[in-house]
Amino acid sequence: MISIDSRSSKPIYEQIVDQIKENIIREVLRPGDKLPSVREMSVMIRINPNTVSKAYKDLEREKVIEVFRGKGTYVSDIDPKMNKEKFELLKKNLKKILIETTYLGISKEDFIKIIDDLYENLKN
Repeated sequence: MISIDSRSSKPIYEQIVDQIKENIIREVLRPGDKLPSVREMSVMIRINPNTVSKAYKDLEREKVIEVFRGKGTYVSDIDPKMNKEKFELLKKNLKKILIETTYLGISKEDFIKIIDDLYENLKN
């Protein structure tokens, strides 16, 4: 379900957040599915429980998951709408990527093909 790349420059909690979101997109996880507890997840992926807790808190704040005290953590069935702040952050990040791809000499057409391929892989 979750695999951590210890060599990645991305913090472990962000890797967890990203992989849970990806599992939801791929429908490996569906609304109402129960996630492992913080302790169970930390044992499964062999990391500190505080790291899992931080990831779960981020996911809960984004309304990706819901925590019911005494019952567990579940994939939310709330359809989170993109707010303006998140959209602006997305645009800012895309601009950084476009600057880098242009610097590397990647054409607009090749960049769009890369995006299309990644999008198709994400859906499969």
